[in-house]
Amino acid sequence: MPRFLPLTTAVAASVQDGMTVAMEGFTHLIPFAAGHEIIRQGRRDLTLMRMTPDLIYDQLIGMGCVRKLIFSWGGNPGVGSLHRLRDAVEHGWPRPIELEEHSHAAMANAYHAGAAGLPCAIFKGYYGSDLVGNNPNIRFVTCPFSGEPLAAVPALRPDLAIVHAQRADHEGNVLIEGIVGVQKEVVLAARQALVTVEEVVDDLSAPSPNSCILPHWTVTTIAVVPGGAYPSYAHGYYGRDNAFYTAWDSISRERAPFQAWMEQHVLGAAPS
Repeated sequence: MPRFLPLTTAVAASVQDGMTVAMEGFTHLIPFAAGHEIIRQGRRDLTLMRMTPDLIYDQLIGMGCVRKLIFSWGGNPGVGSLHRLRDAVEHGWPRPIELEEHSHAAMANAYHAGAAGLPCAIFKGYYGSDLVGNNPNIRFVTCPFSGEPLAAVPALRPDLAIVHAQRADHEGNVLIEGIVGVQKEVVLAARQALVTVEEVVDDLSAPSPNSCILPHWTVTTIAVVPGGAYPSYAHGYYGRDNAFYTAWDSISRERAPFQAWMEQHVLGAAPS
């Protein structure tokens, strides 16, 4: 069964310098609280994976936690650029960052391959894409049955998956509902999984049509963190703080305001 731990203890036990960590959640259920605790604990040299890195990855990069980013699309949704990511790429501040960019289809298929224990993902895609010439991990193979050229990328097998969910039961089964991204795939692909949840309940209740359950044997550690996805949203619990996403553009645009905000709201904040 998974361990139930406070967030501070869970991150200390799960996240080590130099690890490969995937923090997934598409628009919804983004594990902000766990990311903030990684920053507070001063982890370094992380390789981060994420299909759509947004504000929490901007914060982790701006605080010097990240060595490499494996991703597909990065930005502040509906607003613009991630300024701390841009500063790291363009000026090496606070440290240089290595990029490995893929399409959404490649990332999703690579997580699927990792979950299945396969060495690579093979799929239709990348025809005519400029990424092919810029990412040596995008290659092509010939289908032995049809002769068709197919794209291939290495499977993604993170050391640790971190996701946020609505509920867990006392046995450690986890329910995710609403917009379901690749949380199931990344948890199955990872060597360990840390899940933050809004609450622990006696009965997960009948899942909705758009939901999935992570069985307890797929999860290593659970931390109960109400509001753990804020300022993103948790379906059935709280909405998305659109005003904060807009405000982040000015907060993060220059280094000094960014650092001041992080000092006040993350480093100086009590852990959940």
